[in-house]
Amino acid sequence: MIRVMLVDDQAMVRTGFRMILEAEPGITVVGEAFDGRDAVEMVDRARPDVILMDVRMPNMDGIEACSRICAGESSARVMMLTTFDLDDYVHAALHAGASGFLLKDAPPEQLIEAIRVVAAGDALLAPSVTQTLIDEIARRPRRQPEEFPGIGELTERESDVIRLMARGLSNGEIAGELFLGEATVKTHVGRILAKLGARDRVQAVVAAYESGLVVPGGD
Repeated sequence: MIRVMLVDDQAMVRTGFRMILEAEPGITVVGEAFDGRDAVEMVDRARPDVILMDVRMPNMDGIEACSRICAGESSARVMMLTTFDLDDYVHAALHAGASGFLLKDAPPEQLIEAIRVVAAGDALLAPSVTQTLIDEIARRPRRQPEEFPGIGELTERESDVIRLMARGLSNGEIAGELFLGEATVKTHVGRILAKLGARDRVQAVVAAYESGLVVPGGD
């Protein structure tokens, strides 16, 4: 059973999410929080697997709450939800430890699939968010590779894998591209995450772009 906590300052939004999620087998809502401060206080009691976190909330916003939860002892994975223009939030949310980022107007089936993906230990970004992130990184001054010690430790094959991860390919698709077994790709991904100190694929890809290992618009 996937345990989900809802964090949004609008009661109607939380009610809508609860109705969608509790109608789905294998998912249960274990708590609701009004704002980020409430969420940080509640997470140890509720013990969620996934937290659906609004970005803009009073008292403490979703990014600060995400940062505090991910820095603590909870193993919960945070998926950020917003209706707003994403440019100011995507990069900060991912660096805070978010494992996913979806728009609130995503259809119910996409929300449910996202929760299952994140709960399974992977990461998820809506396509529009992925492009926003890449565009935002492309505008930033390029940081030096030595600022990312783990990047220099990647083998040639691991570099090949992370470049394909940056294109949004799944493990199975990467296996097909590189003529490897899917289990071998999974092993490479695990080593990449360990070397980069990344919680998941998205944070690894962010580091690859920021270090220049992957170039926006490149192959």
